Amino acid sequence: MAGSAANFAGTELCQTGFTDVELERCDLSNMTVRASGMHRVRTSGSRLIGMTWTECAFRDVLFDTCRADLTGFRFSTFKNTVFRDCIVPEANFQNADLRGVRFERCDLSMAQFFQAQMDGAHFSDCVLLGIGGVTSLKGATVKSRDAHGLVFALAGALGILIEE
Repeated sequence: MAGSAANFAGTELCQTGFTDVELERCDLSNMTVRASGMHRVRTSGSRLIGMTWTECAFRDVLFDTCRADLTGFRFSTFKNTVFRDCIVPEANFQNADLRGVRFERCDLSMAQFFQAQMDGAHFSDCVLLGIGGVTSLKGATVKSRDAHGLVFALAGALGILIEE
């Protein structure tokens, strides 16, 4: 099923499922979803700004070239999920299960990972400046060229002051 250029902006859903769907160039901005899920879904070239999916399940999902500022995924579970070429600043992944999730070429500036489960998560060519909950990245893999973005967050978490 294709959902090309669909508009879900501002929609509120609860206990809803998206299965075997391709959402291309869709507007999901300010969509609020609770206790729902995505299974075998590809979301590409879509606008997800301010979208909130709380206590949801994502399995076999690809977010590709999406604009997703201020998105919320609190208390959600991700299995076989990839965020690729996405702009995701200030996203909230608090208490999310991100084990095994791949972030490829994403801007995650100021994203929040407090109490997230990150074992096996992989960050490749990502912007990680100012992320919150940096100690929750325990068990994640970060490419060496991305690690410089973590220096200030890690130092702050350890109570280290870095001077110019």
